[in-house]
Amino acid sequence: MSDDTGISGHARGVIVTTICCLAGILAGVVSAVYVGTDPAAAASTTTILVMGAFVLVQYPVYSVVGVDIADFGAKDNLYVAFMTFTLWFISYTVLLTSAVTF
Repeated sequence: MSDDTGISGHARGVIVTTICCLAGILAGVVSAVYVGTDPAAAASTTTILVMGAFVLVQYPVYSVVGVDIADFGAKDNLYVAFMTFTLWFISYTVLLTSAVTF
């Protein structure tokens, strides 16, 4: 079944998941570059703000690629935030524990 934009439900799910995952990984890398990877940076709350910004930036991206965000309910918004957070957490943790320097 497709909506007015011609995107099927499956394609919509794949697009949203892909953008969430890529945004989370990119947020982890930006957090490492902007805040750093030393032990003091691990306690910085600025990294959470970076991750939050990447959550918010996704919504205009969805509109550009043709996903109707007006249909997003609480479950969809929680999914976007959770997946972005999870990938951010994993990627930033790997960069912190690997002592990568930028």
